[in-house]
Amino acid sequence: MLSQFYTSVFTHLIIGYMQVYLDYSATTPPRPEAIAAMHAVLTQQWGNPSSLHEWGNRAALVVEQARIQVAGLINATHPESIIFTSGGTEADNLAIMGVARCYSVPQHIIISNVEHSAISQTVGMLENWGWEVTRLGVNNRGRVNPQDLTAALRHNTVLVSVIYGQSEVGTVQPIAELGQIARRHGALFHTDAVQAAGRIPLDVENLPVDLLSLSSHKLYGPLGAGALYVRPGVELMPLLGGGGQERGLRSGTQATPAIAGFGVAAELAAQELAAERVRLIELRDRLFSLLADVPGLIPTGDLVHRLPHHVSFTLEYADGEKLSGKTLVRQLNLAGIGISAGAACNSGKLNPSPILLAMGYSEKAALGGIRLTLGRETTVADIDWTAIVVKQVLQRLTNVELAIS
Repeated sequence: MLSQFYTSVFTHLIIGYMQVYLDYSATTPPRPEAIAAMHAVLTQQWGNPSSLHEWGNRAALVVEQARIQVAGLINATHPESIIFTSGGTEADNLAIMGVARCYSVPQHIIISNVEHSAISQTVGMLENWGWEVTRLGVNNRGRVNPQDLTAALRHNTVLVSVIYGQSEVGTVQPIAELGQIARRHGALFHTDAVQAAGRIPLDVENLPVDLLSLSSHKLYGPLGAGALYVRPGVELMPLLGGGGQERGLRSGTQATPAIAGFGVAAELAAQELAAERVRLIELRDRLFSLLADVPGLIPTGDLVHRLPHHVSFTLEYADGEKLSGKTLVRQLNLAGIGISAGAACNSGKLNPSPILLAMGYSEKAALGGIRLTLGRETTVADIDWTAIVVKQVLQRLTNVELAIS
């Protein structure tokens, strides 16, 4: 093990100052094939897809090809079930508000208490407008108990929304079981699959989901494009009035270049998913193993039901002042390694991660959350080097002697 560590050190030193990006859950670098598709649109197929002439037809074909490609990623047999949006946040909002706007009288909605803010804040707005909201608790690994969903359902429950893979702690929810419970009750089921798409297999023909959110820039496509899968027969009300694009559910001229890049990235992700998933799991588990002996560095999330690219910890001895997750992010950034933290800083005050609090961590521990997420360009050398640097930084910050081998 010692020789492997020093091989990684020498590799990075010989090449020179290395930058290691381990924040793929925040965004991914657009792959060259997606950039090429965008360039072709910008230079050759730049027409308005709604126009009836040749220039518009060429752009419309690009959009429909991308729709087929994105549908293929999640095995949606009806490409028209893919509604393009500006990203995952808009897709989540269209799912939640699109259902809510179908009712003249407030109803009941169920979410988990570890949702992305695109869900939790949107549902909070509904609550202010008189909707009843139940937030399902999770265990200390961040997982929903399906029995809790069964108990929470009411006669007026119209929608259940549970995130597929939690972005901060990596936990994958029992979506198939939760969706079946909602379906038996007659409620619609939505899942935010932004972190899962392109990393684990998704099959909407077999999954009991009615609505599913996607984002281009999480799977090596460009920023500014996303999609909502809407199962045929599910009724939504649009959020935007306008020209009636995207089956009337998302008015506005489509961002054809971004959609083209999204489509190419989705198609390639589907082709590479099986092999890349295995590779990422090996790297993920290697990093967990290399950091397993660090005192006070506690893995977070479910280590079995987990996104394949996701590694997360909390610093047990975080104090929110001299030491927090953000402290470690800054220190690693100085060493050329990019990771992220869970706690949020508002008005100069560091606030504990609501996800870790929901999982039962103390306020101090919830200030110490960090996330390292891996991707297509991550190598074994990157993993080994990162483990060395994390240990060295923590040793310096805490004055705790840590084994580097």
